[in-house]
Amino acid sequence: MSELDRRALITGGLSALMASPARANPDWPERPITIVHGFPPGGPTDLIARIIAEPLTRRLGQRVLVEGKPGASGTTAAAGVARAAADGYTLFATPSGHAFVAATFKTLPYRPIDDFATVSMLTEFPYLLATYSDHPMRTVKDLIEMARSRPTPLLYGTPGNGSGPHLAIELFAKEAKINLQHVPYRGSAPAAIDLIAKRLDFMMDPAAALIEHVRDGRLRALAVTGPSPFFALPNVPTVTQSALPGYVVTSWQGLLAPARLPDAILARLNAEVVGALKEPAVAERLRALGNEPRPSSPDEFKARVAADIAKWTAVVEGSNFERI
Repeated sequence: MSELDRRALITGGLSALMASPARANPDWPERPITIVHGFPPGGPTDLIARIIAEPLTRRLGQRVLVEGKPGASGTTAAAGVARAAADGYTLFATPSGHAFVAATFKTLPYRPIDDFATVSMLTEFPYLLATYSDHPMRTVKDLIEMARSRPTPLLYGTPGNGSGPHLAIELFAKEAKINLQHVPYRGSAPAAIDLIAKRLDFMMDPAAALIEHVRDGRLRALAVTGPSPFFALPNVPTVTQSALPGYVVTSWQGLLAPARLPDAILARLNAEVVGALKEPAVAERLRALGNEPRPSSPDEFKARVAADIAKWTAVVEGSNFERI
């Protein structure tokens, strides 16, 4: 090899190194990993994070801890993760509320897409549309016809302004061309109590939150919002089947990390998360919470986050919703 060729090889190698993304420590992980989330202990995000942390601990050979940092609809925790070192030791478990707050908050202390690396979706689930057991409406078509014919709007409850169910019903009302009256609550439980007590006409919430009330006969399931029947309520039709073709809404839980996470760590994390979600015992525990395991590639998850932000932003802009 000539001196000229040798210099060209060295120069080319240095240029490629400088152009490549940050390189991961080949010994990663060398210490415990923390999955942060922004909600109280015992809630769906906390439980799912703990379910996935167990197989990840085994697969990565380091403890994977779960830490809740509640506050401001999860945005406090999100902001902390966005500022964390992109070294693979801080991860972020988040529900699809990550997209809802992007659509409903005037400002956020982070960029919902650009400040995070998308590792994988974890689970997906539909909402359940339900009424009290002896309400005259028995189908989604009944609900729509009743809303169009009544002199006063039907009342629906949600866990709060800007929540997933709130925006989902705003979209439902727009597509059905009906007017409804929103009654926001501080959480799902008080809304369900008032629905059972017949103070509301209907509500929409994650299927897992209402399913026991349906099973014990206090609520009647009208439809689920997914593209196909829900595995835990196989005889309940979808909204699309019932009355509104094309109306599909699902929520998710997912795993993020700080942006600029080295490619090698991102690839390893994705592979281990996908493998964990495919373990039968893990899938069974997730389904017991009303969630369907939904592993994805980083790019697939990023596309879903972006699509949801665009979808719910359009709903907010097309309604009377005042941003928080």
